[in-house]
Amino acid sequence: MAKELRKTITVPDDVTVSINKRLITISGPKGEISRELWYPHIIIQHIDDEISVDVDTPAIRKEQKAMVGTFASHLRNMIDGVTRGYRYRMKMLYSHFPIQLRIKGDRFIIGNFLGEKNERVAQILNGVDVAINGDEVIVTGINKESVGQTAANIEQATTIKSRDPRVFQDGIYIISKEMMS
Repeated sequence: MAKELRKTITVPDDVTVSINKRLITISGPKGEISRELWYPHIIIQHIDDEISVDVDTPAIRKEQKAMVGTFASHLRNMIDGVTRGYRYRMKMLYSHFPIQLRIKGDRFIIGNFLGEKNERVAQILNGVDVAINGDEVIVTGINKESVGQTAANIEQATTIKSRDPRVFQDGIYIISKEMMS
């Protein structure tokens, strides 16, 4: 006998959801996010003020059970993003050479890192805003994955490979992840 796997997500009043086959679009006060979600035998339905994620077969595999939870988490993150948004705070640390930061289009440019002549570049994904405030870098947006990936790109651009990491701790590091209000 199959267990009940249904996960339900409550949709706030100021959020609209539209499901067109595999494409789910969620829009709210901060913007709109579209995402394609599909896995065999998993059904996503919008009924009244709830989104339900369920399996349509009586024989449930553990992969399907895992994907039901994953899809529910993606949908919750999308709803939180369009209602509140996400903010990652990053801190710039240096002890040897002052780091120079600037933004040019969709590129985050790190100059004079460890005294290097060549600039290091990190990609800023679509829909993500990056602000430099002294030695703090603030990454904001409505898509949690894009905000996190942009912060990771910036952090990875300052990876030190050829020196002792106990001595050279220079870089830009994530110090907090939070939802905006």
